[in-house]
Amino acid sequence: MSVVTGQDTIAAAFSGSDRRAALMPYLMGGFPTLDGSRAIGEAYAEGGADLVELGVPFSDPLADGPVIHAAGTQALEAGATVHGVLEVGRALSESVPVVLMCYANLVLARGTERFAADLAERGISGLIVPDLPLEEAGDVLAACDAAGVALVALVAPTTPEERLAAIGASARGFVYTVSVTGTTGERAGVDGSLAAVIANAKAHSPVPVAVGFGISTPEHAAAAAAAGADGVIVGSRLVRAAAEAADAGRDPAAAVLDVVTALAAALHR
Repeated sequence: MSVVTGQDTIAAAFSGSDRRAALMPYLMGGFPTLDGSRAIGEAYAEGGADLVELGVPFSDPLADGPVIHAAGTQALEAGATVHGVLEVGRALSESVPVVLMCYANLVLARGTERFAADLAERGISGLIVPDLPLEEAGDVLAACDAAGVALVALVAPTTPEERLAAIGASARGFVYTVSVTGTTGERAGVDGSLAAVIANAKAHSPVPVAVGFGISTPEHAAAAAAAGADGVIVGSRLVRAAAEAADAGRDPAAAVLDVVTALAAALHR
């Protein structure tokens, strides 16, 4: 009997999406609480998410803008741990493919083989490590391959051709294409050069190309799909919706459900 790997699950999520691009909302694990983050992830699935990017809070999140940084800080203050977030991933993976976003220190501290095995055991399909450069990714890639977990690479608008080719050669699951230089966060619109950035990434990638950073409205999502993205990742807008609801004493899961539903509708064929 063949074994279904994380790569298989991710590929099926992209190819099986009935939208112009697969929708991948970002979730900060442990925010506002572990149970609260699980409820938000379940709302993502109900609202039409094809995959979920599950973030592990970290004290020095260099790729995160202020909204996600603040959520991570609150999650840590509330007692979120790597183990707790992985258990959220286990629960969510029963209804939607989960790709974990985690900084390198947390992977290395646990041990690359153990970390990859922990993800596989919980049904988590992929791993994104934004501060792990290609030249230092060999051990993590080997551990993920052995465990059947897809190590997702990142590229940026500034990534040169030769490096794009090298990244594409070892790409697993999908390529996370950063739409702009800088950290995560909401922006006024989609950059006019996005189509060229996506086309360049796709020319060097054997797997789908998903776009993130700055995608925050249904119009942005539709524009990214029209520019050729196979997937659209939305983070800060959703984390902000959850935070504002929690601050106002409302249900964060209900708040994000409305946003995800609108994003999914904008991506309908």
